[in-house]
Amino acid sequence: MPLGALRPSPLVEQAAQRLREQITAGHWPVGTKLPGETTLAKELGVGRSTVREALRALAGAGLVRPRHGAGVFVIAAEPVEDWPARLRRAAVTDVYEVRMGVEVQAARLAAQRRTPDDITALRAALEGRRTAAAHGDADFVEADIALHAAVVAAAHNPVLADLFAEFVPVLRAGLVTLLDLTGLRRKDPDTGDGSHAALVHAVAEGDAERAAAVLRAELEQTLELLRGRG
Repeated sequence: MPLGALRPSPLVEQAAQRLREQITAGHWPVGTKLPGETTLAKELGVGRSTVREALRALAGAGLVRPRHGAGVFVIAAEPVEDWPARLRRAAVTDVYEVRMGVEVQAARLAAQRRTPDDITALRAALEGRRTAAAHGDADFVEADIALHAAVVAAAHNPVLADLFAEFVPVLRAGLVTLLDLTGLRRKDPDTGDGSHAALVHAVAEGDAERAAAVLRAELEQTLELLRGRG
């Protein structure tokens, strides 16, 4: 199957896509050595530097691997899905289960490591959540997530912070849907205020186990609602 010359546009992306199609279609099975850069460049109608960059992109996707002195070999027929993509298609309950592990530990660390500025930020976030109770579900969820983010930030662990940030888009969508379906805020617009106030108090007081326990209970309650929705 000939590769065919490319149109002048983002050539590296086009070359990577064309090569990826050949691999996923089985033209070059796993274990196969790819043709050399010169051959590929000629078939694609591009320069060797473009082919080289395209092969790097395929290596980053987990499809090929260069072997020093031997060439470039196919190691997988399908690209490795990146973490954000996996989260986007994950069930919100699955994400929530992982979120619990991340945030409960973050709450424990936050109580141990919080600074005066962190305490100020937490109290401001709690007030922001209370203010958002007068608004719609989307605004309330945004304020709720901001409070949880402030707890994670107070842990002063960049890995935990990055993990939580990855969860936010899925959490936001899932929580807005949950509130809409359950009508939790119709009777109590500031639902969960007591547990969130207790969390902020525990972190501010430096009570690590209390902070972890309060947050675990709050997240478990929400998780049960999410499972019931499913």
